[in-house]
Amino acid sequence: MIQMVAAGLSCLGFIAVSAMFLIWLERKVSAWIQNRLGPMRTGFQGALQPVADTVKLLLKEDIAPQGIDTLSWWLAPFFVTVPSVMAFVTIPFSSRWIPRDLNVGLLYICSITSVCVLGIFMAGWGSNNKYSLLGGMRSAAQIISYEVPLLLSVLIVVMETGTLSMQGIVQAQHGLWFIAKPHLALAFLIYLISATAEVNRVPFDIPEAESELVAGYHTEYSGMKFAMFFVAEYTNVFIVSAVATTLFLGGWQGPFLPGVVWFLLKTYGVISFLMWMRWTLPRLRMDQMMSFAWKVLTTLALVNLLVSGWMMVR
Repeated sequence: MIQMVAAGLSCLGFIAVSAMFLIWLERKVSAWIQNRLGPMRTGFQGALQPVADTVKLLLKEDIAPQGIDTLSWWLAPFFVTVPSVMAFVTIPFSSRWIPRDLNVGLLYICSITSVCVLGIFMAGWGSNNKYSLLGGMRSAAQIISYEVPLLLSVLIVVMETGTLSMQGIVQAQHGLWFIAKPHLALAFLIYLISATAEVNRVPFDIPEAESELVAGYHTEYSGMKFAMFFVAEYTNVFIVSAVATTLFLGGWQGPFLPGVVWFLLKTYGVISFLMWMRWTLPRLRMDQMMSFAWKVLTTLALVNLLVSGWMMVR
């Protein structure tokens, strides 16, 4: 019991610190790309700016608009944040650092992270705001659409390894990471694009497009509730990057350095690439995004799945 509580508290502490670090890193990456300094005044190189933002959000007034659906509006931040935290249960940081090595760990992560879309839709529906509602509806359509090619790319890894255990998948890459195999490299590319859409990042940030929907599904939120949406976004970015590292980049495996160091280096490397893409590519239109999911990515993922299956049985 004490070990379970300690593991839970450790995960919560890591999530809080990681979210603040990623907020700082995002600002620095965007500043570097746009040839400016970014946060500089609060702490060395602005390192304490996320701390100041956290204190500000904690002290900010929690305003509930008139006409909201109270239950949906209040529960939405929890439906977005809690599944993100629960996904850490089966992420293997090293050969020994894993809260629980489930034999269906990959299935568990795919299932639990799918619940986030309910929170986003509840936020849009319960806010009594047409912009929020449009953001929630867009998010539901987007996440459901891009889950199809994402799961098809993940299925190829399961076929390759014959296991749903996250540790088992890492151990199957001993000596050769899956990204080195052509069909799995294509699966990695499909996964990365689909995962970017799953976490509502540019160029797929249609649910919260500020030029069209103010702030989308969390327009009517303030204070701690808005902070929960923010933490959930960056936690989900970490999770999809950690899963990509586990499935395609050898997980915690690597020479000389401890496994947890290799895992974090690879994961934050993927995160840095996603940030680079965010500040480089323009936002897609809704019709372009949906067409790309169903006509391009899903078709490509199905063909890759068939080819991969044929290669395994021939």
